[in-house]
Parts: sequence; structure tokens; C-alpha cells
Amino acid sequence: MRVGLLTGGGDCPGLNAVIRAAGRRVMTRDGEVVGVLEGWKGLVDGLFEPLGPREISGLLPRGGTIIGTTRTNPFKLDGGVDKVLANVRDAGLDALVAIGGEDTLGVAARLYEEHEFPVVGVPKTIDNDLSATDYTFGFDTAVTIATEAIDRLHTTAESHNRVMVLEVMGRHTGWIAVMSGIAGGADVILIPEQPISIEEACDDIRRRHERGKDFSIVVVSEGFELEGAGDGGDVDQFGHVRLSERGVGAALAREIEQRTGYETRVTVLGHVQRGGSPTARDRVLATRYGLKTADLVEERKFGRMAALQGDSIVDVPLKDATAELKTVPEDWFAVARAFFG
Repeated sequence: MRVGLLTGGGDCPGLNAVIRAAGRRVMTRDGEVVGVLEGWKGLVDGLFEPLGPREISGLLPRGGTIIGTTRTNPFKLDGGVDKVLANVRDAGLDALVAIGGEDTLGVAARLYEEHEFPVVGVPKTIDNDLSATDYTFGFDTAVTIATEAIDRLHTTAESHNRVMVLEVMGRHTGWIAVMSGIAGGADVILIPEQPISIEEACDDIRRRHERGKDFSIVVVSEGFELEGAGDGGDVDQFGHVRLSERGVGAALAREIEQRTGYETRVTVLGHVQRGGSPTARDRVLATRYGLKTADLVEERKFGRMAALQGDSIVDVPLKDATAELKTVPEDWFAVARAFFG
């Protein structure tokens, strides 16, 4: 078989590990592997690059993606879908492995449903917000980076008696904020799914000061709705607002300082959470996903996605994975909230 590999949406640690695992298994079965460059844009514009043993060697610890990525939606481009179908046919691809999150896999699911497109999916997103899988690769690395940042902010916050606000990624869901906040011992966590008022957050901080704790750590998801936070205005091809680099975190810090009188500073992690080498857990998870996806291709089980359920790698319908976002449930937030204030 001649199999194309595509990475779409935001980059994250572990993408290359999937390429390595899927590519190696396809090659051991005498198949050919072709890299589709720059996500769905590569299928629209016919951008392909053969991948052999040399190209996929040494990828396990490497961050980013060797075949590039974009946030391209062929359904939003004039003639985009027709170009995708034609380029797949002209390139002689028997199957496509789409590695991405909600948007990338949403395109894959629609192509399969409407055109019987021979595609299988791999769940990638640092936000961990895809349904039908317990965890996505890239998430553990992002949480680890955010947790380390909280640990470092603790020392400077305590030294200066400051409130430190850490803004982490999470447009629609607060998994990174909750997990890193619990792991790092944050005093207040603000996420889109379980909103609390700014005054409630300030009350928690005041109670700490009353008990002699003169510093506080506040973790906030970038998607937390706060009046006065910038949103950048522009939207991408999937309709997502490009969040400002000085958005909710800076606005929240101003509100806390004005309401409490405590000196407050903000740190925005931004794309640091996406970069660098994947954690051991993400390397293993990405490898297992890649192998499973190659098996699905071999079995011609298209329209499916590799997923983690418990300790097992299974396959689920792509449409189930993209039907709705997996948000932080109330019981998870209750764990975090037990340590507020």
C-alpha cells in the first residue's frame, strides 16, 4: 500500500513519534510512505515528499513535525475538496493517516462520510479535548511544562509577596489549567467550563493573606471569559479567534491588583507549551497510536481513529471523536477547588 501521513493544526510534542511508528510498520509490510506537507494544504496544493527509513530515523525525541502543519480547511477553499480528491488519486495514495485535533479530524470525518475517503485518524491536541479517547498525545508534555512553570513561580511569588497569574493554553477546555494547577499547588484555577467570578477568586486570595500567606498562584486558561481581555479579532479557517498574546492573563492580573491591592504579575506560557521534546508518556502513547493506525490502514478500517481507553489502544469512529468537545467535568474541578484559598 502507498500511505500518506498528514499532520494538521497546532504542532505538539509527539507528532514525529507517530510518523516514526506508523511509517516503520507500513514499511515492514512492504508499503510506501509519503509525507503530505503542511497539513490539509498539502493535499489541496499537491505537496508530497517520500519518507523512507532514513527520514523517519531518530524522530522519537524530536518535537514539532518534520512534514509541517497548517490550519487549512479544504471545505473553506473554493474547489478545495475536489483538489484534495484529485491529488490523492494522482499521487496513487491508497490511504491517508490524519494526525490532528478537532479541526483536522473533523475534516477527515467529513471527507470519509461524504466521499468515502480512505482515512484513519490519530488524536493529537495538547488541550486533551477530543471525545472517545481518554488522553491525546501532547497533553502530558504541556502539563509537565506548565507544572514546572508553576513550581518556578512559587519561589519568586513568595520572595516578593506577590500574586502570580499564569496563563496557559486551553481555548474551550481547561484540562491543562486543572491538571497543572493541581500538580503545582495553585491557589486559584479559572477555566471556561467551571467559571467562578473574579470577586470569588479575590476572596480566596484575601483569605490566604488573612492566614499569613502573603503570596498566591493563579492559573487561568486562555479561553476563560473575562471582560476586558483581548481576543485578537481575526479568525482562522475553522472559525477560531486568534487569541491575543496579552489577553485574559494580563486583564485578570489587573483586576486582582485593583480589587485586592496586592501586587500582581502575569506570565503567559503561550507556545512554550507546544515546543520541545515530548515526555516519556507522550512518546509511548504516540508510538502506540502510530502502530495502531498502521494496523487500521492494513485492515482497511477507514473512517476510524486510534483511541486510548483505559490501558488499551482501540479504534473508534472518527465522527464520535469529533462530535463534541471533552470538557473538564465538575468532579475534576472539585479536586482542584479543594485547595483554593
